[in-house]
Amino acid sequence: MAYANIEDMQTLARLGDAVGGLRLELDDLFAASSETQAILNELGPEYRGSDWTFSQGNLFQAIQMEKRMIALLLTVIIAVAAFNIVSTLVMVVTDKRADIAILRTIGAKPSSIMGIFIVQGMAIGFIGIAVGVAVGVLLALTIADLIGWVEGTLGIQFLDAGVYFISDLPSRLQWNDVSRIVLAAFGLTFLSTLYPAWRAAKVQPADVLRYE
Repeated sequence: MAYANIEDMQTLARLGDAVGGLRLELDDLFAASSETQAILNELGPEYRGSDWTFSQGNLFQAIQMEKRMIALLLTVIIAVAAFNIVSTLVMVVTDKRADIAILRTIGAKPSSIMGIFIVQGMAIGFIGIAVGVAVGVLLALTIADLIGWVEGTLGIQFLDAGVYFISDLPSRLQWNDVSRIVLAAFGLTFLSTLYPAWRAAKVQPADVLRYE
């Protein structure tokens, strides 16, 4: 690539006052593909264009694949945590069978019993999600400084510029990703409460209180 005076190059290429192409720099690099396509649609089919996702396609696809795998890993982790909610509520239902039977005998409906355990499970999930979001956001905002402090304290370097393309660990908090993770966590938490709540609603007072 060579840089030269534009008027000299126009003379050499016999373009007159025209130019052979334009190069744009955007504030949002992830908008390059959509912006390029929008410009080409406006100019017409006789114009061609490309963006960095074409020239660096392999890197872009690797980053996209890594992001999908991280999302899948986070979903699996949330599912494991939701299973803990299931086991906790099942043990609570087993332990509170007598109390559930008493509530049923004084007129509580099965739907009310289900609601009690759903609310309890959602409360557990809400506390866990709130703590997780707070810690995750704090780490996302301070991870570069934290890694720098660890490297300076221990005298080690996690990312060697001679091996990797970067020498530090960049981090950008995206609230859209945070909201999707929170919604997925709430959804899995709600689903995890249904089976224990259903078991609680199926408790028969006569069978439980027979031996009380």
